[in-house]
Amino acid sequence: MNAASQGKRTITAIPGDGIGPEVMHATQRILEAAGAPVVFETAEAGANAFRKGIATGAPRETLDSIATNGIVLKGPLETPVGFGEKSANVTLRKHFELYANIRPVRELPGIRTPFTGRGIDLVIVRENVEDVYAGIEHMQTPDVAQCLKLMTAPGCERIIRAAFAVAVAEGRKAVTCATKANIMKLTEGMMKRVFERVGPDYPAIAQDHIIIDNCAHQLVLAPERFDVIVTSNMNGDIISDLAAGLVGGLGIAPSANLGDRVAMFEAVHGSAPQIAGKGLANPTALLSAAVMLLRHIGAFAVAETIEQALFITLAEGRNLTGDLSPRGHGVGTAAFTEQVIQNLGRTSNAASRAYSALSLTPWPDATAHTEPATRELVGLDVFVESDATAAALGAALEAVCADTAFRLAGISNRGVQVHPPTGGYTFLVDHFACRFLLRAPTDGDATDAIADLLARVAARYRWMHIEKLQRFDGVEAFERAQGEG
Repeated sequence: MNAASQGKRTITAIPGDGIGPEVMHATQRILEAAGAPVVFETAEAGANAFRKGIATGAPRETLDSIATNGIVLKGPLETPVGFGEKSANVTLRKHFELYANIRPVRELPGIRTPFTGRGIDLVIVRENVEDVYAGIEHMQTPDVAQCLKLMTAPGCERIIRAAFAVAVAEGRKAVTCATKANIMKLTEGMMKRVFERVGPDYPAIAQDHIIIDNCAHQLVLAPERFDVIVTSNMNGDIISDLAAGLVGGLGIAPSANLGDRVAMFEAVHGSAPQIAGKGLANPTALLSAAVMLLRHIGAFAVAETIEQALFITLAEGRNLTGDLSPRGHGVGTAAFTEQVIQNLGRTSNAASRAYSALSLTPWPDATAHTEPATRELVGLDVFVESDATAAALGAALEAVCADTAFRLAGISNRGVQVHPPTGGYTFLVDHFACRFLLRAPTDGDATDAIADLLARVAARYRWMHIEKLQRFDGVEAFERAQGEG
């Protein structure tokens, strides 16, 4: 008899690396004892896959299992740092377009922190596949690295709508959009603009915007003021770990990664190889992720039963793992797991939230595209490698373009205008952004004029890449350098 005929959902289980298999086994034992309507199909990803030469860290069989089942419970995976293969975590998120990272942050009974008693109960909704985490990097010169920060209007809209959907499903009252729109006005600014456009669709939910550094500041000063925070990928990565620290750390932090076809639930903490195989691991984070999974598939009652058993175990403190026990004198994984199982059916003083089904806005299988009413090409940024002074480079490039369709408008170095000089001081590196403006902007591509300019520049200097400077519907679609007029 298959799982579906028994009223059970088949879940792809990826135990992971280090302590992953131990916390996965503990979590599965508790779910079985609670009668959770799931069966598990075990799959591999992470270190073992890398050792087999699978560069993504995720074997084809694992990807097929996830595609078939649509739901994943995942333990921690090792990630090479600074070299080698791609992160298997990122591979899974991007392969299945798991665009919404949901990180609940709640004060848990029995876990004391400097913030205990403040009533922290918030959710951080992090965009999960765009931003600098797209991983598009290049060495521009031997000393200059570039990482492209890509944010899209559809990407912003779907994560913002996901944040409002979380608020609705959990009965929350407010959504705060956190960006760095004061500095990155096109990328981070896009998220703010989309938030302001989408917000009126949710009139029952309070809405505000905050600069991300102030958000981090306020999370420490007044974390209880937040309900749902929605933000971009790198911002969300940072503040979700900060927020976890307010309530006890990554060892108890769960998360969900949601897409249109697949949902993956995981512990946030690492693989802790120093204690792997010793039976000391704390399964709280993965167990809490499994509770999120159960709610996602509509098993609300059993999810609350398990959550309440965990709350009682933490509050009574009789059999806690060493990381949760005073002075580190705790029990092992097995004893903690058994204590949770014994507490199934009991109700704690810490109430579980009332949850309803989370409904994400489906996105069409089509290439997203917006055609402006008008578009103009106004110029070109050419990125040049040179050890010349700014003045010498400027004089040379002015001569290069003297009889072309372009004029040299300015040169910047690491975002600061250095030609024409502004009177300030800038330490120079061998990476100059040279801004050429068309003498007559055009609604065409000016391909021949661009080719002519690049050929002339290339005769004198190495160039790395170019960026077209455009206007869409009469609005400049590029930023100016610091100091540029």
